[in-house]
Amino acid sequence: MTQRAWPAWARASEILDLLRLSGPIAISRLSWMLMGLTDAIVLGQVKGQEHELAFILNSWLPIGVTLGFGMGILLGVQVLTSELVGRGEEHLSGRIFRRGMAWALGLGVLVTLATYLAAAPLFDFLFVQINPNDEISALMSPKEFAQETALITQILSLSLLGFMISTVCSYYLESLRRPLIVTITSYLGVGVNLCIDLALVLGWWGMPQMGGEGVAWATVGSRWAITIALIGFVIWLTPALKPAEPGPEDEGRRQITVGGGTAISNIAEWGGFNLTYTIAAFVSVALNAIYGYSVQVMGFCFMFFLGIGTATSVRVAEHVGRGDWQGAKDASRLGVAATFVLGAVLALLIYVFKDGLALLLVNSKASIDGTLLAPAIAAMLIYAALATTFDGLQATASMALRAQGVVWVPSAIHIASFFLLMIPLCYVMAVSMGRGVRGMMEAVTITLLVAGFLQWGLLEWKTARRERQRAV
Repeated sequence: MTQRAWPAWARASEILDLLRLSGPIAISRLSWMLMGLTDAIVLGQVKGQEHELAFILNSWLPIGVTLGFGMGILLGVQVLTSELVGRGEEHLSGRIFRRGMAWALGLGVLVTLATYLAAAPLFDFLFVQINPNDEISALMSPKEFAQETALITQILSLSLLGFMISTVCSYYLESLRRPLIVTITSYLGVGVNLCIDLALVLGWWGMPQMGGEGVAWATVGSRWAITIALIGFVIWLTPALKPAEPGPEDEGRRQITVGGGTAISNIAEWGGFNLTYTIAAFVSVALNAIYGYSVQVMGFCFMFFLGIGTATSVRVAEHVGRGDWQGAKDASRLGVAATFVLGAVLALLIYVFKDGLALLLVNSKASIDGTLLAPAIAAMLIYAALATTFDGLQATASMALRAQGVVWVPSAIHIASFFLLMIPLCYVMAVSMGRGVRGMMEAVTITLLVAGFLQWGLLEWKTARRERQRAV
C-alpha cells in the first residue's frame, strides 16, 4: 500500500516560508491595534472617562475610511516590488517606491485638509440632524457628542500624511523581505504612544488629563515617530533612491489598478465597520462603548490574519512574477488553510478568557448611565469568537486573489457585504428590532460569514478555471 502524499502546498518548506514572512508582518500589524487597545484600556481604567472612548470610536469614521483608501491605493508598491524580487530584479524597484511615495505625499495632503474641514459638518449631520434618539446619554446631548467627536477627528487628521508615507515604506520593506525592520519600528511607535497616553490621559509628569483628546495627540505623535524612522531605514537599507531604467509602459497603470481595487474594498470594510459605531451611538453611548470594546478585540485578532494575508499576497505575487501559476495556487491554498487553523485557536482563546479580557479592557466598576461595562463586554466576546475566523478568511482570500490579478470582483463582494448587508442589518437588528448590542454583534457575525465564504469560493473557482485552461 502506497502512502498518500501531502498536497504540494502543505510541504514543510512552504509552511515555514509562510510563517517566516507572516510572523513579523502579523506582529508588526498588531502594533496598530495595540495602540488602539492601549488607548482604550487607559481610558477604561480611569474613572469618569469611560464615555470618552465613544468619541474616539466615532471619530474614526472619516479617519478609518481615509486610511483604508490609502492602504489600498498604495498596495501596488508591495505587489509590483514582489514581482521584481521574484524575477531577481529588486535593484530596479526604486522606481516603484518613488512612484508610490509621490502618490503618498499628494494623497496625504489632500485627505488631511478634507478630513479636517469635513469633521464638524459630518458629525453634526450624523448625531444631531438624523439621529433618531435625542437622549443618547445622561452625560451629554447629541450636539455636545458631535462637537467633541469632531474635535478629536481634527486632531487625528494631523497624522494622515505620516500614515501614507509610512505605509509606502512598510510595503516596500516587506516586499524586499525585510519585515522585521517594520516590526521593530512599529513597536517603538507603540512605546511612544503609551508614553503620551500616560502623560495626557492619566496626567503623569504633571500633565493635564485630556481624555479622548490626549489619546488623539498620542496617535499623532506615535505615527510621525514611526514615519521618520521608516524613511531612514528605507534610505539606508534599500535601493529606493537608486536610478533604475524605465519600466513597462503599463507599469504605472498596473500599480494604481492593483491598489485601486483594494482601496475600494478597504473603504467598504473600514467604512462599514466605522458606520456601525454610529448606529450603536444612535441607541446610547453605553451601547456604543460595549460594542466598540468588543470589536476592538476582533480587530486585534484581525491583525494576525492580516499578517497571513499579506504574506500570502507576497508569496503569490512572487510566483506570478515567475510565471509559476501552480505555485501561486499552492501559496493561495496554504494561506487559506493557515487562516482556518489560526481562527480556531483564536476563537477558543477568546471564549475561554472572555471575562479576563473584559476586565483588562475596563475597570470592574466602570459604567455608563448605570450600565456596568465589563460583564456586558464579556457576553459580547462570544460573538467575537464566532466571527473572527470568517473575518480572517475574507481578508486572506481577497488578498490572494488580487495578487493573482483578480481585483474588482473581490471589491464588489466587500461593497455588497459591508455596505449593502452589514449596515442595514445592524440598524434593523439593533434599532428597529430593539436587540441592542446583541443585535449589532449578530449582524456583524452574519456579514463576516457571508463575506468569508464568498471570497473563498471565488478564489477556488478562479483556481479551478486556470487549471482547466492549462489542461486545454
